[in-house]
Amino acid sequence: MAVESNNNVASVLITGSSTGIGEACAIELDRRGFRVFAGVRCEQDGQRLVQQTSSRLVPVLLDVTDANAIAQATQTITEATRDSGLAGLVNNAGITVAFPLEFLPLDELRRQLEVNLIGPVAVTQAMLPLLRAAQGRIVNMSSISGRVAAPYVGAYAASKHALEALSDSLRVELRHFGVTVSLVEPGDVDTPIWQKSREAANRLGDKMAEELSDRVSEEVKESYAADITAMRAATSSLAEKAMPVERVVRAVVHALCSRRPRTRYPVGAKTWAAILVLRFLPDGLRDRIVRQNLGMK
Repeated sequence: MAVESNNNVASVLITGSSTGIGEACAIELDRRGFRVFAGVRCEQDGQRLVQQTSSRLVPVLLDVTDANAIAQATQTITEATRDSGLAGLVNNAGITVAFPLEFLPLDELRRQLEVNLIGPVAVTQAMLPLLRAAQGRIVNMSSISGRVAAPYVGAYAASKHALEALSDSLRVELRHFGVTVSLVEPGDVDTPIWQKSREAANRLGDKMAEELSDRVSEEVKESYAADITAMRAATSSLAEKAMPVERVVRAVVHALCSRRPRTRYPVGAKTWAAILVLRFLPDGLRDRIVRQNLGMK
């Protein structure tokens, strides 16, 4: 997709632009001449992005779980783009809830789905008139967890599996309007989400330890504790080997700018392995491989 050189530049909205993949995409697309509407959660994050980019970048306060915030962002972008519409929407905002499903508070499960699944649908619904006007492109940020569900991140994997299903449906539904839908499926990426996930897991762990101390046997506690200890060690190792965020950015840029955007962009060796190997294995062997990779007995 070409970016025009006059005032009528191609516009793109990126949710979750405060850090990580979203921030990197915002900076790169601004560098390429897009007018970037960067969805952020606070003014300070927006100001920091502005300092790293050009005057084309427009921070937009956007909580994807807040209907009023989505409506306000839609109004802002509609007024700014006028008849040109929206050339791209990158649904990137997301969180990771990690904990044993047996003890996962249902409010945490709802929060996981609200941010990672309902949020992208709500933003897409709001932006589709603008996307149709520009025959724009939708890029949904999935994950290797959209292909393979690992233990203790079942809520996160459920949100990404569901996002993949919705993207497949939406791609066909929008075929008459010239609006394409792509999924980006990264493996482990070097972003702040690792630290955020650990902090969130620790908070949940403290809460569960307090609430379940008298309700769960020591045997059950020790079984889960052994797995979680192994996973924390494996997570630290995976974080050290995580791919640079630029590899994911390249996939997003291709989905937005190429003449023939792909429907899926697996990024990283782990995602390709999940696609080419794990899905064809018997479940028992698949589970064993997953446990071994996570250091679990």
